[in-house]
Amino acid sequence: MRAACWPDGRAGPRLLPTGWGKRAMAELCVGDRAYAIRALDPALTKLPVSIRVLLENLLRHEDGESVTAADIASLSAWPDFGEGEIAYHPVRVLMPDSSGVPLLADLAAMRDAMVARGADPRRINPRIPVDLVIDHSVATDESGSPQAFARNLALEYERNAERYALIRWAQQAYDNFRVLPPGTGIVHQVNLEYLARPVWSVERDGAWHAFPDTLVGMDSHTPMVNALGVLGWGVGGIEAGAAMLGEPIFMPIPRVVGCRLDGALRPGVMATDLALAVTQRLRAVGVVGCLVEFHGPGVATLPLPDRATIANMAPEYGATMGFFAIDEETIRFLRLTGRDERDVALAEAYAKAQGLWGSDRAGVVFSEEVVIDLAAIEPALAGPKRPQDRRALRDIPSSLRQGFPQVADTPVPGLGENRPMQHGDVAIAAITSCTNTSNPAAMIGAALLARNAVRRGLRAKPWVKTSLSPGSRVVAEYLRESGLQDSLDALGFHLTGFGCMTCAGFSGPLLDQASVAIERDGLVAAAVLSSNRNFEGRIHPQVRAAYIGSPALVVASAIAGSVLRDLERDPLGEDLDGMPVFLRDLWPDPAELAAMMARFVTAESFRRGYADIAGDAAWRAITGGSGPVFTWDEASTYIRRPPFFDGAVPVTGDILGARALLLLGDGITTDHISPGGTIPRKGEVADYLRGIGVADRDFSSFVARRVNHEVMLRGHFANPRIRNAMVEREGGFARHEPGGSVATVFETAARYRAEGTPMIVVAGQDYGTGSSRDWAAKGTSLLGIRAVVAEGFERIHRSNLVGMGVLPLQFAPGVTRQTLGLDGSERFDVVGLAEGLRPGMAVTLRATRRDGSVVEAGLTCRVDTLREVAWMCAGGVLHAALEAVA
Repeated sequence: MRAACWPDGRAGPRLLPTGWGKRAMAELCVGDRAYAIRALDPALTKLPVSIRVLLENLLRHEDGESVTAADIASLSAWPDFGEGEIAYHPVRVLMPDSSGVPLLADLAAMRDAMVARGADPRRINPRIPVDLVIDHSVATDESGSPQAFARNLALEYERNAERYALIRWAQQAYDNFRVLPPGTGIVHQVNLEYLARPVWSVERDGAWHAFPDTLVGMDSHTPMVNALGVLGWGVGGIEAGAAMLGEPIFMPIPRVVGCRLDGALRPGVMATDLALAVTQRLRAVGVVGCLVEFHGPGVATLPLPDRATIANMAPEYGATMGFFAIDEETIRFLRLTGRDERDVALAEAYAKAQGLWGSDRAGVVFSEEVVIDLAAIEPALAGPKRPQDRRALRDIPSSLRQGFPQVADTPVPGLGENRPMQHGDVAIAAITSCTNTSNPAAMIGAALLARNAVRRGLRAKPWVKTSLSPGSRVVAEYLRESGLQDSLDALGFHLTGFGCMTCAGFSGPLLDQASVAIERDGLVAAAVLSSNRNFEGRIHPQVRAAYIGSPALVVASAIAGSVLRDLERDPLGEDLDGMPVFLRDLWPDPAELAAMMARFVTAESFRRGYADIAGDAAWRAITGGSGPVFTWDEASTYIRRPPFFDGAVPVTGDILGARALLLLGDGITTDHISPGGTIPRKGEVADYLRGIGVADRDFSSFVARRVNHEVMLRGHFANPRIRNAMVEREGGFARHEPGGSVATVFETAARYRAEGTPMIVVAGQDYGTGSSRDWAAKGTSLLGIRAVVAEGFERIHRSNLVGMGVLPLQFAPGVTRQTLGLDGSERFDVVGLAEGLRPGMAVTLRATRRDGSVVEAGLTCRVDTLREVAWMCAGGVLHAALEAVA
């Protein structure tokens, strides 16, 4: 190894270009090490940083097949690229257990298929690094007590023994596969604080190579890592599985929306408030399928955790990414979180050498420009049903009354604790999720507010279930070391676990007082949480309204006890002297907040937090078997061999004589389509589990049973808040035609399958928003649904449908099921497919009514790339991947 990269011994980076195009190699010298890199043309200064990173990805993988010189030329001409697609080769794959365990089961079934073909099953193996973080399995069963963390962790191990055995088998069966066990943290915060390196480096054949860190993650909030200048976004497990096996991800050349940030946040305004404002603004602009790149002078005023809070919300504003370029703040954060100094130096040198440095550069061209004034942001909550519905604090009471007419005449409650519960009372107050618990200012700010409240004698209302589930162990450490956890404990915000918990719908049972009152009186209760999602029915089946906001406002709401209290003007409670206490009286002092962060949030705390990721004794005690093939237990009610390789239905022609299983409205989320929370005690899933001998207390969650397709199919389209326009009741019901009998969606689909009748779903705008839940597509396919016809699709779910061989078909602008007069009694044909599937092709939906009249509508086939065409023709991406390997 050379002592220095410069001939005269000087230190610092040195870039030696040696060519362009396929031979665009250069040597980057940093310290005593030389790295081979793919040089980016310095003349391409107009390109957004995110496009430059994609261009480097193409240069590094140019092979004349998946990546050609024409692809590189097309992307280099951005934004004048015309029509085209590119192959993206991620460096690594990131997965939470919620989607990771089903993918591991799919891979195990693929190994079975290899054995059946007489081939070596070990050929099914990740070809790029894969990290699985177990964070979606712990529930808030116990809260408000010092024992909550230990009790919830013990229950997690008890409920998930079979799932964790599959993971333990995978650890010994697969190369390039690492597991971060229960209790480590939330996948996106662990990625931000520990796993990600803005610039990756590997040694091959005695030489070092450096390139940008890029990834896909099997959760929609993967873009949180974009705050580090890391290119990455969320995909379903179906697409990630193909990437793991060496398949590139083909994507249309993206639009990049520039979001210019001006000014600075005012004192007292949290990053959460900014993230909600960005979400509202960009969702209104329409950035689905776009990259959003933040730039402008305001970026420099934002600490990296604030940027991460904004980037995390990318799926809520609809973007593929929310990207920030590497700059001085990125380097500061890398050092703060204890990263290796060689990696830190490489990140800075590489970014500067390749034109990836800084977010306030002149001359950059964007597809569209949006300007946000940071100084105009004010404290807010979003709700009561969607994250983009941002409301100033003074407007929260009216938003509940408007969203739920039965609340209209409910008065503002008194301050007493002994009053009966009423509409608008807060049943859940949870500091939870990756969005805000990555942010030390937000967490310490909430703890300081709690301390100030305790000093005034305030407490949370007795009907409020309070909980604290940080995103990493580092958070718990600095709250403990600072002494601030004691004040949170005094208000009931004891540590409940390191995982998604309430944010993912694993909120556990309500307090008895609240549960009884809600059921008895039909109350519209509320949840207030520092989450990223608040879709109706997601947080808890008994809680109709949900508001998301900063951790400090969660604490304030627990004290107020009702969202009908105006947090700006009404007192939260009374102190020990009977004097009213307002939110402004408790708000943390900015100088004290900064001092606490400087003292307790240190590189050493991050190093300690990630010093041991091997797992506790309970994790090490789990065994999952050995060998290259998984041994399926036929008696298991959790882990069943996936049926996806038992047969496929390739798209080979028109769909004729189909029936509509559901007619749905706008904003159908993956929560509506496929369940993710606790399994309810009523319904087909409950009946099925009881029928195979599972006691009610052991039902567990849909995440835990996601590798039992019998459970998942019975829960598909069974959300209690879904509204099928074909039936006159809420919930998962459908109407069979031509007879008109009403039954569950599962029963109706089974009847159509037995009759050999293909099915479609007709929906409105933003179909498939929310989690990157691949089971929302898997269940759709297994039910027998051949196509989803919608006014618009969210990016990840559209891709997942294609990956499972289900056609996404989109109405022309202005055309809806209402304009066509569809009521679900029609017979449907999708014609135009017989001539061969092509990206973005036009097809026709023909609906024949009962009276024989016919209405037609032109549709765009949202199979967007040639690679997706190949997947559809194979019956889905997993079938295509199996054929490629076999």
